[in-house]
Parts: sequence; C-alpha cells; structure tokens
Amino acid sequence: MDAPLSPVSRSRIDAFVRRHFGVLGSVRLHRLAVGLDLLRAPANVFLSPLLVICRLLAWVLGKLGLRKAARWLGTRRLLMRTTVAARIEADILRDLLGIPLPEHAGGPSREALKQAILSAPHLRNSIGQRATPAAAEAMADRILGALAEYSGTRSAIAEFTTALVMLAVGALVFHSLTPGAISMAPGLAEQVARNSAIADFPLGAWAGGMWYGLFPSGPSHRLVTLTVIALMLAGTVVTTFAGLIADPIQSAMGMHQRRLTRLIDTIEAEIAELPERPFVAREHFLARVFDLWDAAMSLLKVFRG
Repeated sequence: MDAPLSPVSRSRIDAFVRRHFGVLGSVRLHRLAVGLDLLRAPANVFLSPLLVICRLLAWVLGKLGLRKAARWLGTRRLLMRTTVAARIEADILRDLLGIPLPEHAGGPSREALKQAILSAPHLRNSIGQRATPAAAEAMADRILGALAEYSGTRSAIAEFTTALVMLAVGALVFHSLTPGAISMAPGLAEQVARNSAIADFPLGAWAGGMWYGLFPSGPSHRLVTLTVIALMLAGTVVTTFAGLIADPIQSAMGMHQRRLTRLIDTIEAEIAELPERPFVAREHFLARVFDLWDAAMSLLKVFRG
C-alpha cells in the first residue's frame, strides 16, 4: 500500500495558498478569466441554485433509503468548468499531491488529469491493488469529482462576495440593505428617473429639484426591469473576478487552508481504500442565503408599496 499522502501534502498547503491565493497569485490566476470564463462564470451563477436543489433532493433520497439514486443525484456536476478551475485542479495535483503534470496555459482537460493520476509513479502500488482496471478508473474519477467539488466552491464564494459588494453599495448609496440586483434595482431606478426628470424640467434643473423634492415621481416598470437586467449583467462581471478580493481574505482567515485539508483527507481515503470521506462544498448553500434575503426584501417592498 502506498504511503499516506497527508503528511507531505499538508506540509505544502500553507506555501500553496501563499503562492496561488495571495494577492499576486490571485492576480496571476484571474488573468485566465479573461476569455470564455466571462461567459462560463455568469452561467454558473444561474446553475448554482439548480445544484443546491439537486443536493437537497439527494439528501432527502438518502434519508428515504434510496442510496443509489441519492448518490447519482449528489454526484451530478452541473457547473461549467472554468479555465481558472482547471488551472487550480492541475496545480493541486501537481503541487500538493506530487502527480507529474506538464505546465499548461489554461489547465489540462479532465481526461488528461485522469491519465496523470492513473500513471503517477507513487500511486502505482495502490492502483495495482484494485481488482480491475475499471475499479482503478473509478478511483481516479472520484478523485476528480472531489477536485471538481473543491474548484466549484469558487463559484459560490464569488457569488457571496458579489452579494457583499452589492450590500455595501446599497448601504452607502441608498442607505438600504440590498443583497442583490432585485432589491437594489428599485432604488437605483428611482434615482435615475428623478435625475432624468430634473434635467428635463422646463424651468431648469434648480426648479426641477425643488418640484420633484415636493412631488416625487416613481420609476416606470420598464425602467425597473432594465435596471435589474443591467445590475445582473454587472454582477456577473464582478462575480468572474470576485476571487481577487475573496482569495487573499480567505487565505488570511485560514479558510483556504482548512478547505484544502479536507480535500486532501478525501483524496487520501480514496487512494488508501479507507472509509469514504466525501468532500462536500457547503459554500453553495451559503450563497443561497443572500438569494432568499434578496427575494424576501423585494416581497416586503411590494407589500409595503
């Protein structure tokens, strides 16, 4: 049986986090986001709620004893693989697990990572002890699944960071808690409508300011809708590069280190044929809290209006 990975891999975690998730490392990493990731990252924002629903249904099925269906549903990879995620997965295999991989500008494909795992010299004994080649490939697939789950946390943390940015902007500009585009849109649309009305006032902007200060005019439904769309588009761009803010903060708080330690534990259990220690990204559920908050605040405004 191969020697455990954890003692070696864990000793490399701090250096790995400093190199890849510090300020300079995060800047280097996010250079890869300029390209198709500008489409993939926003798509993941819309796919993430569906992923959470699948995980919740898998949990329910597991409680009902339908373990095979629960496992199938819980292992669905709904998020698109971004170039940034591909690079991180390759860096983890190379730098933390010591699996030989050639340098690749955008990160190798999942198939290339799978072949690298199966041909890694220090995993030869463990792979050889699998009953069949199919069993060895299944092990590699589970390792890749854990890596995909880990890299998928970036999408959830990016959403969370974007919500915090919107919350801060809403508090500073509108003096209101606006955790999302839906709750922020009415205030922004109202400001746009007011400024436009003042500028078009027949007696001049000063008189317009006085008039609309006494007799406010609300934004049209069309303007509110367009504002929601514009904010959502702006939010997707922020989400793509949110790691520039989130990575250094998570590194300083030890969050990256703890998450990577959990990942190493999962991979070690697979290689050493220990009881399963699934890596589950809880961050997706955290991001949904802001969605529920945003929807609740919007409904509250409707009822008040």
